[in-house]
Parts: sequence; C-alpha cells; structure tokens
Amino acid sequence: MSKKTALITGAAKRIGRAIAYCFADEGIDIVLHYNKSEKDAVKLQSSLEKAGVRTWIFQADLSNPEETNTLFDKVITECGTIDYLVNNASLFPKNTLKTFTEQSLLENIRVNAFAPLLLSRNLLSHLNIKKRKGKIVNLLDARITDYDYEHTAYHLSKRMLYDITRLTALEFSPNIAVNAVAPGLILPPPGKDEEFLKNMSHTNPLHSYGTLKEITDTVMFFINSEFITGQVIYVDGGRHLKGCLY
Repeated sequence: MSKKTALITGAAKRIGRAIAYCFADEGIDIVLHYNKSEKDAVKLQSSLEKAGVRTWIFQADLSNPEETNTLFDKVITECGTIDYLVNNASLFPKNTLKTFTEQSLLENIRVNAFAPLLLSRNLLSHLNIKKRKGKIVNLLDARITDYDYEHTAYHLSKRMLYDITRLTALEFSPNIAVNAVAPGLILPPPGKDEEFLKNMSHTNPLHSYGTLKEITDTVMFFINSEFITGQVIYVDGGRHLKGCLY
C-alpha cells in the first residue's frame, strides 16, 4: 500500500490528539489542524515526527468558511495529497433552547457542520483529480439520538453533521467512504477529572465509561474497511439506546 496522509481537524488536544498518535502507529503521515492551541500542536508535531511519520501543522479558524477553504488549499500545496479526513474539531458552548442566540447557533453550525462539509467537498475534488480513493470519519456525539438540553446549539449542529455524514456517503461514493464515530462518556469536560466519569457512569446501560483507545480503534476500523459507508458507531456504553431517559 502506498504511503497515506490524513488531515485531522482540532488535532492538538483530547480526541484529535489521540487519533493522531493512532495514525502515527499505523505509519500514516499527518496534517494537524489547530485554531488556538499552537503550543500543543507544535509539541504534538515534534512527538509524532520522533515516531517516524511526516507531520505538518496548519492554523485556521473553521468558523470562517474562507479560512476553511484556504486551509485545504494550503495543505495540498505543501503536503501533496490527502487520503483521509477526520472532522474532529468542534465547539461545545453551554446554552439552552431558551437562551441560545442566532449568533451562537450559526457559530456552532459553521464549525461543527459546515466546515466538515467544506473540507469533505474539497477532498472529493482533490481525489477526483488525483484519481484516488479516500475515507472521511466525522466525530459526532452519542446524544444526537436524544437531547443535550445544556448545549442546544451544539446539539443541533451535531445533528446536522449526522445528516451530512449520510448524504455525503451517498453523494461521494464510490470514491470516498464516509462514516462517523459518536463518543459517549470518554473524557471529562475541561476542568473535571475522572471522578466526573465515575459519577456519570450510571447514565449508560453498561454503568461504565470508555477510553480514548475505544475511539481510535473505531476510527481505524473505518479507515481500514473497504465495504462500509454511511454508518455511525456509538462508542457510549449503550447510552444512545436510552433516549431522553437518565
């Protein structure tokens, strides 16, 4: 198999960072996107290069569609070819149905849904020119099946990305397979620790919480598959089966 390259958005921290390390273990070259976490991105780049894979870092504000398109152009100019796209970057602001503003909703949609769509379109055009096939993995949220009432704008934008996953799986076939991973209780929110995960474990049928390896293994399952598209795997201990119940 020829050398592959992956673009990961929001790659400097948390799930994006774990996916980058997983790709490095597979010998995949990596393009790290970040918005504000430059120090973390530079540190991660150094670590990945020591692991033996080529790594590039690019900054872009994905809430700006022009910057999103420019990001892809810059990546192709410098790196040559992108085979895999992982749409991981997201906003997660607190707001409710009664309080979120138009601006907040639009900002969440731009980052969590429209930017992934723009990058996916760019990848399709790029691979068509190169006459290559590729893979897209979108990061959703296990609660898209019910309702995250504390993060309503985020919830609506992730629901949109769910539909985009299914639509692009149809529209971009047969050259690109598009799938999604929907994490549940994996990492505590910023400022919280493992105790948060333990206290919330009762909210899923397995009464447990997962690890980053659960997510990276699922991403790699999609990357390695040659006959799956349009699917969502919920890595959530069965949380999505409970609907709005707790």
